[in-house]
Amino acid sequence: MSLATWARDLALGARFAVTGGRPGLLRTLLTATGVGFGVALLLTAVSLPSMTFQREVRESQRAVDGSELIEAPRPDSFLHLGRSTVYRDDVVTGLLVRPEGDAPPAPPGTAELPALGEMAVSPALRELLDSPEGALLKERLPYKVTGTIGQAGLIGPAELRYVAQVDFLTTDNFDGRGTRYGWSVPEEPLNAFLILLVVVACVVLLLPVLVFIATAVRFGGEQRDRRLAALRLVGADTAMTRRIAAGESLAGALLGLLVGLGLFAAARQFAGSFTIWDVNAYPSDVVPMPALAALVLVAVPVSSVVVTLFALRGVVIEPLGVVRVSTPRRRRVWWRLLLLAAGAALLVPLMGKISVTQTSVDTVGIAAGTTLALIGLTTLLPWLVEACVKRLHAGPVAWQLAVRRLQLSSGTAARAVSGIVVAATGAIALQMLFQAMESDFTEFTGQDTSRAQIAVGAHARTADEARGIISRVERTEGVTGAIGIVRSNVWRSGPLKEGEEFAPMASLRVGDCASLREYATLPSCTDGDVFVFLAHGAQGSPDDSRVTSAARPGAVVALRDPHPHPSAPKPPAGTKVPQWRIPAGARIVDSRPDPTGMYEYGVLATPSAIDAGLLDEPYAQAMVRLDPAVPDAAEHVRNTAADIDPTSWVRTLQDIERDAAFSSVRTGILVGSTLTMLLVAASLLVATLEQLRDRKRLLSSLVAFGTRRSTLSWSVLWQTAIPIALGLVLAVAGGLGLGMVLLKMGGQRVQDWWVFLPVAGIGLGLIAAVTLLSMPVLWRLMRADGLRTE
Repeated sequence: MSLATWARDLALGARFAVTGGRPGLLRTLLTATGVGFGVALLLTAVSLPSMTFQREVRESQRAVDGSELIEAPRPDSFLHLGRSTVYRDDVVTGLLVRPEGDAPPAPPGTAELPALGEMAVSPALRELLDSPEGALLKERLPYKVTGTIGQAGLIGPAELRYVAQVDFLTTDNFDGRGTRYGWSVPEEPLNAFLILLVVVACVVLLLPVLVFIATAVRFGGEQRDRRLAALRLVGADTAMTRRIAAGESLAGALLGLLVGLGLFAAARQFAGSFTIWDVNAYPSDVVPMPALAALVLVAVPVSSVVVTLFALRGVVIEPLGVVRVSTPRRRRVWWRLLLLAAGAALLVPLMGKISVTQTSVDTVGIAAGTTLALIGLTTLLPWLVEACVKRLHAGPVAWQLAVRRLQLSSGTAARAVSGIVVAATGAIALQMLFQAMESDFTEFTGQDTSRAQIAVGAHARTADEARGIISRVERTEGVTGAIGIVRSNVWRSGPLKEGEEFAPMASLRVGDCASLREYATLPSCTDGDVFVFLAHGAQGSPDDSRVTSAARPGAVVALRDPHPHPSAPKPPAGTKVPQWRIPAGARIVDSRPDPTGMYEYGVLATPSAIDAGLLDEPYAQAMVRLDPAVPDAAEHVRNTAADIDPTSWVRTLQDIERDAAFSSVRTGILVGSTLTMLLVAASLLVATLEQLRDRKRLLSSLVAFGTRRSTLSWSVLWQTAIPIALGLVLAVAGGLGLGMVLLKMGGQRVQDWWVFLPVAGIGLGLIAAVTLLSMPVLWRLMRADGLRTE
């Protein structure tokens, strides 16, 4: 067969697709819509590497270059301090800068460094500060907004970020001194478990898209077969009719490519307007990888031709408008099980071969095995639907209409649901992986959020000022109680011993009895008591002997370092080191974890037991309990801390903490899962509408003969529900099996066998949603004018 013949017949089929009247044009548009959705999602998927890379590039370019140590001020040097705060669960990042000369560089994304007391903000932060919802945050950032941070200084258009010039930065409270921005940190390789998650997720999320595209190019098969019968009548042979049919599908696929490119271009322009699982991007970041994009653009039209020829392999098309299907044959199950066995043959040998210390896995083997297993389940669905519906008979009229329709043509319904089977199977397997791996990438912080929810710390010049800071925090709106202490240090007095480079030191905490009980187990406590509390080596704390060598009952301790480092600032000449005698009656007690989960050690003193005015560099620390009835209690505390000292720290206590890489992978998979489920829902709806359109005349005839519309509506529900229910059963079995095999690769155990319940709930929701959305079209098709013909 010559290439010219193929080209002629394909072109003729493409012509029929766009000039075959309203039904033919509608079929082509349905195909183009389905293919377009799939192409748009595939192009988005192959753009993710570029999106991630560009975000990382901008984040490294805006960081202050720390590769060179700047020890003295220069005309272009500046002190900097990174500040991060949380506002109603959104992270606000900031950079405070104090120039040391007259030629400081402009931060990335800005034309120049803001003036003293001014700040440049991201567009999203400006919008928030200008809105009523940002009133509390505006109090926390007491700088005048005079500029906008551009794309070069933001990782995403929705990022909340500011850059401000301040005058309170010193070498005592800064992060460092810099002269330029932009440096890169070597990327740490992903853990093998995370690579496994990424590989499985890519297969699971992209395979439903390919299944949907293969289903979309087969829309309108009944009308196509009738048209091909007419072509046989005018002299076309069987091979020619199949090439013409392939040309029709090719036209729909090519039009779908254009639709997909249009949808992708539109979505790309609005990329910054949407945030999914805390991820958004600039339009310029959403650029498909050239090689993968070319593969998508070539594979889609080629697959449309292959799928169409494959669909016609068992169809005999004769003249006179008659389409006779060759002798019906039962669907064979052996080759479908062979695909599952091939997938298992690739995955099972890898069981127990992945450890947490690895940084690489058999990517090809895992991807191929998972793909074969999922494709095997997809091909098994038509056999399962056919085998089950043959045994369904008695029931209401709506049930019988639906069952009879499925008995006559179960393949179309099964193909429409195949995307759900792949997506649900993969979702169950991924969820099992998440649950098992979460323990490896999640650690309990030891923090006790029932005792305190926020910790605040700030430097003070005197002990009275430190107490004032604690008092202000306690009086903040929404605070129901506070654990407040003034913290400093004590040193062993006297000369250094042989071999010592510095005097032994221990921490000193001064507070009321209620606060001191949060750090140690106290038998009793009244004002005037002193305790020496020991951690007994917990959490890497020093031996108790080292603590008691600096501070023990009856010892005289220094309240300032008696042997400071030569580079440390020297006190005025003649200044004596203040001393304090620990009472001989001070009791030695055991440390207990404070609300932050830390075992501390040293000396605990009540206010009247020590002259706090002698403390060196006192530090105020408060851990507060919040009133759940005050929605913005945490924001009020953060505002108070920022007003007390812009360099103070505020930490939200939390029970667990996730690894950053695990959280990043988890976020990416959740984004992809959301998009895939939306596509699956859209594909099922389009397939249902296409089936209703093909049965327009039949529906009108049933209504004309007195069939109630509610009966037909229920029949549509059953036609959707039966294949989905069987598909979900298959997906649950396949998902649990695949998840168990993947877990065994890393020596993990199944945490919860009922993980499939949310996925099943989503499937039931899809049944209801598709049925409701198809009702308006169904009622319109049941009108009597559907019997008209030409």
